[in-house]
Amino acid sequence: MSTAQAVEAVFRIESARIIAGVARIVRDVGIAEELAQDALVAALEQWPESGVPDRPGAWLMATAKHRAIDLVRRKETYARKLAEVGRTLEDVPPPAGPAELADPEHIDDDLLRLIFTACHPLLATEARIALTLRLMGGLTTQEIARAFLASESAVAQRIVRAKRTLATAGVPFEVPYGADREARLASVLEVIYLVFNEGYSATAGEDLVRPALCEDALRLVRVLAGLMPKEPEVHGLAALLEFQASRMATRTGPDGEPVLLADQNRARWNRMLIHRGIEAMRHAGSGPYSVQAAIAGCHAAAVRYEDTDWPTIAALYGRLVTLIPSPVVELNRAVAVSMAQGPEAALPLVDALAQEPALRAYHLLPSVRGDLLERLGRPAEARAEFERAASLTRNERERSLLRGRADRLQ
Repeated sequence: MSTAQAVEAVFRIESARIIAGVARIVRDVGIAEELAQDALVAALEQWPESGVPDRPGAWLMATAKHRAIDLVRRKETYARKLAEVGRTLEDVPPPAGPAELADPEHIDDDLLRLIFTACHPLLATEARIALTLRLMGGLTTQEIARAFLASESAVAQRIVRAKRTLATAGVPFEVPYGADREARLASVLEVIYLVFNEGYSATAGEDLVRPALCEDALRLVRVLAGLMPKEPEVHGLAALLEFQASRMATRTGPDGEPVLLADQNRARWNRMLIHRGIEAMRHAGSGPYSVQAAIAGCHAAAVRYEDTDWPTIAALYGRLVTLIPSPVVELNRAVAVSMAQGPEAALPLVDALAQEPALRAYHLLPSVRGDLLERLGRPAEARAEFERAASLTRNERERSLLRGRADRLQ
């Protein structure tokens, strides 16, 4: 590995901690990111000559923090600013001190502040996702654009506007408490879940899954669970993602085609991730993510598809409907009911959702209805539903699957 590659690898791993540590000094995530990049440039200049230091992450952190403090001190209004930030500077331990750099409590606090800032509800969801992946995931603008099938310029503008919005609004670099913390934590969890879902079932494009996005989300939720061990919904989301990720390798066939849950090779499910999910469930609560994790846990526990405990899953969806009522959750509940009680019990539930504005262009509504009609022995109606579902999805792999199901009913 070349020195440049070593610098890049270390920075990818350590960037979130460096940005978080610097942001504690400058109180601006945009400036903190620039200073972290400055440290990266310094490493690229110096390490080829001096060699890679024994603790490269600590070197980058110390360099970035030195520059942050220099920046504060260079302010023209230094005297006035000193009064404002003096306490902050006093609170900042010596930046080059190895003991401080290794202090996990400081690093943990800074990471928490960073993720709560990046996921501030003041930002639109797309901006929160992009900023979180950039600051916490260390992804480049190009990587984020590729992941979400957006143009690089659009993502770059989104990130710039997000950082400007936070700076203009004077959003404090802190972990909120009380009701504000609850609202902000919900936003953090929502962003992580959206990132995972986009990787687990891509909304558009040629590929059904994007494992890298799922890995990013898993890493973020594991970090969060470590930082916030007393928050049950954090563990609930962690359990949910671990269970879901355990099936990732079996969701597609050799050519990338979707493989339905009933047809997946369960011997290939990742037992280590299932075990991690079970462990996370021990600390989960009774909120929406925890209930979804319980549903995913039921699937993980079934050795064969026919062993699935559908009555329990249907009951869990019933509980979920009361926690987060939505047409999509109702549709999922209908699927579980169809498996527990038969398609005739579920069809009225699906038909009742036909007029829901939120589901008008949702391809899974006609897909589920087609499945129920096929099981009820009404092939012509089922075929029409599968064709309609194929016309609605933006994912090529799903479209091919749905057209195949329609063709088989000719």
